[in-house]
Amino acid sequence: MDITGLTGLLKDALPLMLKGAMWTLVLAVASVFFGALIGTLVAITRLAKVPVLSQLAAIYVSCMRGTPLLVQLFVIYFGLPSIGIQFDPISAGILGLSLNVGAYLSETIRGSINGITHGQTNAALSLGLTQAQTLRYVIGPQALRLAVPSLSNSLISLIKDTSLVSVIAVGELMLATKEVIATTFQPFPLYLAAAAIYWAMSASFETLQKKLETRLNRSYLR
Repeated sequence: MDITGLTGLLKDALPLMLKGAMWTLVLAVASVFFGALIGTLVAITRLAKVPVLSQLAAIYVSCMRGTPLLVQLFVIYFGLPSIGIQFDPISAGILGLSLNVGAYLSETIRGSINGITHGQTNAALSLGLTQAQTLRYVIGPQALRLAVPSLSNSLISLIKDTSLVSVIAVGELMLATKEVIATTFQPFPLYLAAAAIYWAMSASFETLQKKLETRLNRSYLR
């Protein structure tokens, strides 16, 4: 294919691929938001060593990290309807991605909290703060600073993992690319274009990560 034909191909394919990229971002941002909520709850439950709940949280983390995301998506979208629980493709995709990334984020958050010395907690409690206030005002902000690189890496990985939800008919970037390929029969340039879009999205979040790290570390560099 010559340059003119390639330019025309990409020009025609770009609107559909960008629409798919928009869904990729929606899936990634929504999943990392709900995953962070799940991860925080699981991490606090395990750190608090709540009877039964902490064991269940540990099993959840082990299960999510020990099985492929693709299998988890199949169980949610194709398996659950057999017992009367059904989700539309978008909801199933967000649920699967959230549960998966939540397990990884819980370990990141738990490790970050454990990275803060116990003296900080003891000092806060001696000043009359409750456990919840200590976690919110003393431990939490410091743990967030430690967790930002890992949290950002999880988000970037999640952007790439959204390509797996194409198997349950979610119209994200990979499915959109496959649909264009099915009509143009030009897989090589279109897959390269999809890779470039994924790279651009990941690079954008990497830039935001660096800015956030600089801002959070500002007070420690004085």
